[in-house]
Amino acid sequence: MKEIFEILEQHARATPEQISTMVDKPVSEVEQIIKQAEKDRTILKYRTIIDWSKLGQEDVWALIEVRVTPQRDVGFDAIAERIYQFPEVYSAYLVSGTYELAMLVRGKHMQEISSFVTEKLAPLEQVQSTVTHFLLKRYKENGETFHLLKEANRRLPITP
Repeated sequence: MKEIFEILEQHARATPEQISTMVDKPVSEVEQIIKQAEKDRTILKYRTIIDWSKLGQEDVWALIEVRVTPQRDVGFDAIAERIYQFPEVYSAYLVSGTYELAMLVRGKHMQEISSFVTEKLAPLEQVQSTVTHFLLKRYKENGETFHLLKEANRRLPITP
């Protein structure tokens, strides 16, 4: 059964028929496993990775480290849930190290992310501090590399 999920994780568009052939199981069994996994939220979402820069519509992304005060009986979960409910938050993680939470945030421009931090995130009572890192270039995401065109070297070679 793990093989089915590994295939779907790498190839979300694989059909039950294709998967059935790959794992040597009947199509009906593969369909049932997938249907149950969707129902119980083992499969959360099917995803396509787009290189938005090729379409001229690239958003601004930031990784925000957040130091928070844990709450009695719920630890970091309650404040993490409060933060990840904001539509700007794309991903949220509990991490080890200097900060407790790491958030991947998306906006149309730097000012939108700045406003999110100053108006929504920082004012929360449990938030002690934040550090914002703007992402400058994507090289790899979810296992997929972005093929970057190398600029031609425009400098003339130095000759003796």
